[in-house]
Amino acid sequence: MRALTLVPLMCLPLAACGPTSVAQAERECFERARLAAAPRGEVGFGVGSDGSSGGNVSLSVSSDFLMGRDPSQVYDSCVYQKSGQPPSRPLYTRPDWRG
Repeated sequence: MRALTLVPLMCLPLAACGPTSVAQAERECFERARLAAAPRGEVGFGVGSDGSSGGNVSLSVSSDFLMGRDPSQVYDSCVYQKSGQPPSRPLYTRPDWRG
C-alpha cells in the first residue's frame, strides 16, 4: 500500500517533460527565431564625476544564424517540438516581429 502512495511522486519529474501549450511555446521560441535572423548585442558604459567607467559588451550569436537557417522555419519547428502543434500564426505576421 505504501508503494502506491509513492507512484504519483515518482511521476512528477515526468510531467515536466510533457508538451507545453502553443502560446507558451511561441513565447519561448520567439527569441530563438530573433537570434536566427541576426546576432544581438549591447554595449554599455558610464561617465561620472570621477571620469569614465569600464564598459560592458554582450553579444549573442546562435548556431541557427551561423548555419543560415530561416527564422520562420526555426520558429515553426521549435513550436512544434515544444507543443506538438504548429504555431497559431506565422512568425512574419506577428506584430512584434522585426527580424
